[in-house]
Amino acid sequence: MAISFGGQGGQGQPVIILKEGATQSKGRDAQKNNIMAARLIAQLVKTSLGPRGMDKMLVDSLGDVTITNDGATILKEIDIQHPAGKMMVEVAKATDSEVGDGTTTAVVLAGTLLDKALQLIEKDVHPTVIVDGYGKAADKALDSLKKVAIKVDPTSKDWLTKVATTSMMSKLVADEAKILAKIVVDALSLVVEKVDGIYKVDLDNVKVEKKAGLSVGETSLIRGIVLDKEVVHSGMPKSINGAKIALINSALEIEKTEISAEIRITDPLQMKQFLDEENRILKETVEKIRSAGANVLLCQKGIDDIAQHFLAKAGILTVRRVKESDMTKLAKATGARIVNNVEDLSKDDLGTAALVEERKVESDKWVFVEGAKNPKAVTILVRAGSSKVVDEAERSLHDALMVVKDVIEYPYVVAGGGAPEAYVAHTIREWSTKLSGREQLAGHRFAEAMETIPITLAENAGMDPIDTQVEIRAKQAEGATWWGVDALKGGLGDMTKKNVYEPLKVKEQTIKSAVDVTNMLLRIDDTIAAGKSAPPPPPAGGGGMGEDY
Repeated sequence: MAISFGGQGGQGQPVIILKEGATQSKGRDAQKNNIMAARLIAQLVKTSLGPRGMDKMLVDSLGDVTITNDGATILKEIDIQHPAGKMMVEVAKATDSEVGDGTTTAVVLAGTLLDKALQLIEKDVHPTVIVDGYGKAADKALDSLKKVAIKVDPTSKDWLTKVATTSMMSKLVADEAKILAKIVVDALSLVVEKVDGIYKVDLDNVKVEKKAGLSVGETSLIRGIVLDKEVVHSGMPKSINGAKIALINSALEIEKTEISAEIRITDPLQMKQFLDEENRILKETVEKIRSAGANVLLCQKGIDDIAQHFLAKAGILTVRRVKESDMTKLAKATGARIVNNVEDLSKDDLGTAALVEERKVESDKWVFVEGAKNPKAVTILVRAGSSKVVDEAERSLHDALMVVKDVIEYPYVVAGGGAPEAYVAHTIREWSTKLSGREQLAGHRFAEAMETIPITLAENAGMDPIDTQVEIRAKQAEGATWWGVDALKGGLGDMTKKNVYEPLKVKEQTIKSAVDVTNMLLRIDDTIAAGKSAPPPPPAGGGGMGEDY
């Protein structure tokens, strides 16, 4: 039915402003509905938090299966319809793209903040008061974390390895976390750049290729680029030591005219001359490449069969139809310059690599360009026993690359295991007693919500949540700042002694994201949903099932 807002027209008729089928929920009903939806999303990923978190099996409409415990991946893969639920998904996506880790923490924290807010709303605390209290508590939390954070050397491989290992200990690849952490740190150490005294990392310079087969421990770092292409001609060399590499961005083919044209041939000799001229042009092009000193040619466009023949005779290893993104990485890795016109190619445009070789990776043939002296682009070749595991290993490596990048660019870390959240909860609980009015209640609820993270870690590890809460509060009161949950051993301890560290940037982002979405949902007191569009009418004169003919 159509919705009116109770207004009366001139004739006493209701003023209808929304079309038929629209729905509206107002006031506390709208708030409860949104909060319940957000809480359900948080409950969905809550059991996947931490090293003992469980995995989710996601099956899409085509039957493809994804197995993961990554919060962002879980929420991206499932088809959420509720608008408040979609906002929680945006939190996970934003956190993932900004810092790469902490997505599950952000969603669980947002869900708990909303749950605590609902308790206050039911006690007639106005949502605006809660929003203000949460905002002040978040500012205090960020300030207190920055004060206790540990400043590290962004070039210290030891610190970076600890952070990368912590990130991967909660993933499917935890058994090989130390091996993969070393690969991640080595890769980023090669591509990091220092600009005006500030370290910067562009993750586009780290290519991640994956292939099922072998084990996760066989994952390797290639100081160069791996191309999922094969050498174009069987007569070409399959391995070149001391490679001189030409990167060409134009086709080695006879160009067709842009306008429609035809050639009239009245004599078979003319036909032979025409073909000979095409061959001569291609031969000269290949000779130009050879005379520049290139023994490897990587081309972004197509290569004519005749050109392939001449390249094979010249002993030039050639790969065609290389992706543009790979061409850019190759230029950074080898020092080559991408040339748009073969006529302009000179020896100064060539890049170098110790080895260019075609290798068989499972059933495919790939070309490895490796051994560059000072590569500014590298490749991590991820291996695992099955396609599902290799996909999850790739996601784990992405998170590890992101957290190491975070520490390089913002060199502060905090201990893991829920210790930062427990410290913030203790700090906010003491601080909120100084607040006046009902904001104090919001501050207390914020502290309780922060405690949810270590308690959830304990629950997922099979520990008693009440005992954990009591003991961790007691330790924080004693001043044990980095006392957290050791999920692997099933107890509490000083997380710095266990080398469990996370980037401060991740913790800051999770608090900001969670509070932002919480405050946005709390401000909503009216939800108006448009009616679904009616299906198109059936075609005129069309017969249907069951009609008489």
